[in-house]
Amino acid sequence: MAIHPPCRSLRGISAVVALLAIGAVGCSEVSDAVDGAKDGAKKVARQRSVFSLDTGDCYNPNGKAEGEAYSVEIVPCDEAHEGQVVGEFAIQKKGAEYPGDDEVSAIADERCPVEAQKYAPDTWALPKGAALFYYTPTQESWATGDRSVSCTYTAEGGKLNGSLDTAKSLEPEQTTYLTGSNAVYEALWANQPEQDTIEADLAGYKAQAKAVAAALDTHVEGLGGIEGTEVGKLRTTLTKAAGNWEKAANAADADAFYVAYDPAFTDIDPNKSVAARKELGLATTVPADEAEVWAG
Repeated sequence: MAIHPPCRSLRGISAVVALLAIGAVGCSEVSDAVDGAKDGAKKVARQRSVFSLDTGDCYNPNGKAEGEAYSVEIVPCDEAHEGQVVGEFAIQKKGAEYPGDDEVSAIADERCPVEAQKYAPDTWALPKGAALFYYTPTQESWATGDRSVSCTYTAEGGKLNGSLDTAKSLEPEQTTYLTGSNAVYEALWANQPEQDTIEADLAGYKAQAKAVAAALDTHVEGLGGIEGTEVGKLRTTLTKAAGNWEKAANAADADAFYVAYDPAFTDIDPNKSVAARKELGLATTVPADEAEVWAG
């Protein structure tokens, strides 16, 4: 969010001033100047404070995508743009003291994926290069009562075209599948221990396994209400995976954990769900970051 009171609005050069400035030039130069002035005036008219962003807004940042921001240019979603607000929430903290940049970022890191999935549930269908960002309060804006976080998908290269709002167009069985599948991977990554090896934090990895097993049980139950040959095959695979994650969660030592963990992890490889996704009419290209994890 803006750190200081809103800055002065940028003002585009007016068409009259543009014409006076170019003097005696050819018609094409005059036309270009008028078009440029119109574009500038349109950009100014579209400015909105980052305090008033709403879910669904498509925008272009003024300057770099990252860093302090006072305002953005709101544009129609069918016009090329750099970002779209896909969720928002208020930080619930007692007291007036600012919790600090790290804690605010940690809260946004945890909540924004959840909020974004409500708006765009199928992360496989996101445009290439779209990454999750967020506008958060700063120490200065916090002191004025700012507690809002705006979660956005931002193009790390190029532009976005069209709205990312796909939740409303999904069929019930698609929503059921995505809700369950997203919860499984959220349980996996949200509970990832900091230690790289299982031996260094067996308890942490067992806790992760328990969370994944629980999410898989719920996902498998949801898949039971969806018809389809490939969905049925996936359900069988994930049932086996849930059992192995449960064994890992109850492992007596690191060796026993590995025995269960290896097949458990393999059976939730996203590539195993491609056929079921195709049957359900969902996106079937594994995102590059997920494909890289499982390829390693």
